[in-house]
Amino acid sequence: MNRVVHPIEQESYRRLRARLDTSHFPPLTRAVVERVIHSAADLEYATDLVMDEGELVTAHAALHAGAPVVVDVEMVAAGITRRETVCRLRDAVAGPGLTRSAHAIRLAYEQVGPGALWVIGNAPTALEELLTLDADPALVIGLPVGFVGAVESKAALRESGLPAVSNVSEKGGSAVASAALNALLYHPVPDSEETP
Repeated sequence: MNRVVHPIEQESYRRLRARLDTSHFPPLTRAVVERVIHSAADLEYATDLVMDEGELVTAHAALHAGAPVVVDVEMVAAGITRRETVCRLRDAVAGPGLTRSAHAIRLAYEQVGPGALWVIGNAPTALEELLTLDADPALVIGLPVGFVGAVESKAALRESGLPAVSNVSEKGGSAVASAALNALLYHPVPDSEETP
């Protein structure tokens, strides 16, 4: 993806790197950490985020091969640039023991099936519902925010063994979740025709 980076963004990253050394991170992990920090102006994400470089490499390939991107809310969708997303929240209905966000995840899974990238930045119940499905995701970016259920849902994601980007604290939200996906979207695709 050819992307022109605005001078303000370039300067923001320069200042970020002047305050925090991210050079020890592997390439995709560094891209995610830096973009999340940039989106929130919160350097603590460098030690709060949890991810695996190998899983990011696989997810990066799936994303650039056209895997669907599913989001929990329109705010996450609005933050993801240059890529169509699936958000079924408008079609969802809350019911006994089922939040509207959880129902939206069910509807989205019925639409896209396995292999999608899931980006959850708002509702812990959306992440909890995803974990009950046999979604076989390419990646789950699980960064819901809040004091009720956010930490627990992200811990459950890490314990699930699914390929994931999460964080340990209550922090999160739509901006950081979309930033994590954008980091993968903007990161260059290796030239498959290069010889080793």
